[in-house]
Amino acid sequence: MHGLRTVRTVLVLARDLALGQLTLRAMGLVYTTLLSIVPMLALSFSVLKAFGVYNQIQPMLVSFLAPLGEKGAEVARRIVQFIENMNVGVLGVLGLALLIYTAISLMQKIEESLNHIWHIPRPRPLGERFSRYLSVLMVGPILVFSALGITATVMNIETVRDVLAIGALSQTAAAVSHLTPYLLVISAFTFVYMFVPNTRVRFGSALVGGAAGGIAWQTAGWAFANFVATSNQYAAIYSSLAILVLFMIWLYVSWLILLFGASVAFYVQHPEYLVAKGGEPRLSNRMRERLALSVMSLVAGRFLAGERMPSLVEFTRLLGVPMHALHVVLDALESRELVVQSSNDPPAYLPARDPSLISLIQVLETVRAAGEERFLAPEGLPAPPPVDAVLELMRQAVESSIGEMTLRELAERSRDAAKQDQIPPETR
Repeated sequence: MHGLRTVRTVLVLARDLALGQLTLRAMGLVYTTLLSIVPMLALSFSVLKAFGVYNQIQPMLVSFLAPLGEKGAEVARRIVQFIENMNVGVLGVLGLALLIYTAISLMQKIEESLNHIWHIPRPRPLGERFSRYLSVLMVGPILVFSALGITATVMNIETVRDVLAIGALSQTAAAVSHLTPYLLVISAFTFVYMFVPNTRVRFGSALVGGAAGGIAWQTAGWAFANFVATSNQYAAIYSSLAILVLFMIWLYVSWLILLFGASVAFYVQHPEYLVAKGGEPRLSNRMRERLALSVMSLVAGRFLAGERMPSLVEFTRLLGVPMHALHVVLDALESRELVVQSSNDPPAYLPARDPSLISLIQVLETVRAAGEERFLAPEGLPAPPPVDAVLELMRQAVESSIGEMTLRELAERSRDAAKQDQIPPETR
């Protein structure tokens, strides 16, 4: 069973790469990175400068750009030079605001890309985004360098070195030192997958995605380093621009791997998507109506019984429908104020008013009309009078059959049917 799921995951990941959305977003992130890398690092490392670890900036950049070989050290030196030449005092209020916006725009672009992978249409509120992004830019570097500094201090203690000099422990220490780069990258990827998307990501799912992305990134770094070492023709073709070209290629590979790992984490947490077709959801009117009535019946039933209200994840489990298909229906119901989201994390869905005041006709008309405001309204389309007459007959037929039926009645009927199903056939 697990083997089949693994094969499906690999096939679905290959399909997603072939569809081009991941590659397209990775390209967009490369462009944003080129614009925002200096302001972002300037903000982050201004904090490090206050803590006296500013001299560790260049070694960290060299480590990230190691696959570029000698050219990576030159790129790191140029970036640090740009940061050192940046004088915040002469920027003024407008210049400082532009600097902060440019730095935060990269974080916003990353969140948009991960939200797309997780099928989350709404970003975080502006205030929450600003506080989260600023905390990552300011506090993140402090935590990273503090952890590295503590590790280096412990390893330099004479007692620790004497213990590690023992035969078996020395071999273990050597193995750990080789695994440390992988563990650091996996930890960083796992943190991004849990912290950035605007949804709750389970630690296990984020860890699997982080492991896949981290191992892929380290392996790609080794392969790219070999490629750079044997790519003298790039210098012959691009001359002094060869460094920039290779830097952009490595940025693209890095972002693509980050998005790939996020996709792995998503499919681990939502295996129901492994059997769903790729691309945007294309629901028929019949499917929308069925989903809308099922969702409203479930919400009203829980509300009337005083039970815990369902979340989006619970809807996907109970109805067996992928999240992005449910979003189409839930967004329509929310826009017409038939359901509302709670402030919980994750948010739950509640009826916007008393279920006895919501008619089934309202629910059906809501999902039928969803999306019309973006294109043409049916009333604006020319049609022969007999067509309008037939549509009017259909409307009257539906209204005469369920026009008086409310959501409360549907929820009560659903409850009664569920109770009947629980009764053994021989006792009915």
